[in-house]
Amino acid sequence: MTDHSIRGKSVLIAGGAKNLGGLLARDFAEQGARAVAIHYNSAATKAPSEETVAAIKAAGANAFAFQADLTGASAVEKLFADAKAALGGIDIAVNTVGKVVKKPLVDITEAEYDEMTAVNSKSAFFFLKEAGKNVSDNGKVCTLVTSLLGAFTPFYAAYAGTKAPVEHFTRAAAKEFGDRGISVTAIGAGPMDTPFFYPAEGADAVAYHKTASALSKFSTTGLTDIEDIVPFIRFLVSDGWWMTGQTILVNGGYTTK
Repeated sequence: MTDHSIRGKSVLIAGGAKNLGGLLARDFAEQGARAVAIHYNSAATKAPSEETVAAIKAAGANAFAFQADLTGASAVEKLFADAKAALGGIDIAVNTVGKVVKKPLVDITEAEYDEMTAVNSKSAFFFLKEAGKNVSDNGKVCTLVTSLLGAFTPFYAAYAGTKAPVEHFTRAAAKEFGDRGISVTAIGAGPMDTPFFYPAEGADAVAYHKTASALSKFSTTGLTDIEDIVPFIRFLVSDGWWMTGQTILVNGGYTTK
């Protein structure tokens, strides 16, 4: 019988230095992962990546950190090659990389659109491509998208619109990798209480988001806490392996499909 537990497995997390990715890295180590490799984007994130590496090691797992700008296919290919060599194989691959722009569609510049596409769509596509080439048989792959994929709202055309293709990438990858026992999923979190969220939002919007979920008053912030997302990703890349090719919105009733 195939072992779908996290214990003894090796994990790669893109965007794993801080926020949700950093908490995931720590959680995988605490769940008994043998080794965890985290990716961070730039020198600005080096310090938190070092803190996360130290926390992973303190939990008893081997830890590695790799810096890369994943908007180029060759950089994604190198990340997987370096991580695979360091880890001795990749059993679980999680991509938390993303960028948000909130502004009217008519004000979005070509440069902004191109950057959003590169970060949210292109990097996710090539992450899945390299996962298909490098993740072990019976492995697991999960990508972070957004609950805005279930919303009818203004101002997020570039963000939600460039995350939307990942739904189809996920379905295609699940079909193509399924013969090897690899499950592929996407998680659409609600607005999360992290530094990623606040810069794009004004005070009125923050106040709205903090009350928009059905379960808002039971959250410590009113928003989606990263601690509430980790168990879902943990489940999908372990015992929840039978769910594949799907995007799951996890947001306390913020949006649905």
